[in-house]
Amino acid sequence: MKWYQRALVPARGFLCFSFALLCFTGAAFAHHSFAAEYDASKPITIKGKVTKFDWVNPHSWVRIDVTDADGKVTNWSAETAPPNILYRQGWRPTSLKEGDEVIIEGFRAKDSSATMTARTVTTADGKKLLAGSADNGPQGKQ
Repeated sequence: MKWYQRALVPARGFLCFSFALLCFTGAAFAHHSFAAEYDASKPITIKGKVTKFDWVNPHSWVRIDVTDADGKVTNWSAETAPPNILYRQGWRPTSLKEGDEVIIEGFRAKDSSATMTARTVTTADGKKLLAGSADNGPQGKQ
């Protein structure tokens, strides 16, 4: 190996490390906080029928149709923790099925859309599933 090739070996390692660091830090900065999207002063409880359960990263979603007092149906989207956290809390991809009646407690989106972050999901048989992660809103307020 020539002298200039030996000199490039450490530089190559440094460049690979720098590139990997650059790639992975973008994801960390892209993650949002609770306060960026949801309002801790607007707790909400909704009841309806599941239309879809998305077991996906970075956050899973429960979509439910909620019927108001006038009979108007609104499809709500409830953000939950990532699948790995849900799994450790007892959830499975089949925990919620289309048509299941649920009650979701959480906090409303700041933009007042039909979006919320879920703290708990209670099924028709009374089973209460934790749906939030540690950074999912103020602790102890529901």
